[in-house]
Amino acid sequence: MNEFPICQSCGMPLETPEQMGTESDGSITRKYCAYCYQNGAFTNDITLDEMIESNLKYLKEWNKETGEDFTADTARKELQAYLSTLERWKN
Repeated sequence: MNEFPICQSCGMPLETPEQMGTESDGSITRKYCAYCYQNGAFTNDITLDEMIESNLKYLKEWNKETGEDFTADTARKELQAYLSTLERWKN
């Protein structure tokens, strides 16, 4: 099984170079995705709670792809626990 790095901001698997963010010199970073990080900076100045709510927009798709049946409340709690372990959100 091939394990991909995950974005240390939103948790998205980084399966291709196109999904990976870029540093200020244009080089690819395997730490963050292109949606969260471009040209050496985060694309959005958001809080962890805002990131959780952003991820919840994809809950229906997530449930369908994984066969899960998370409610928004359950997913919110899971995202809080998971995202808070990622580098961007560690205190």
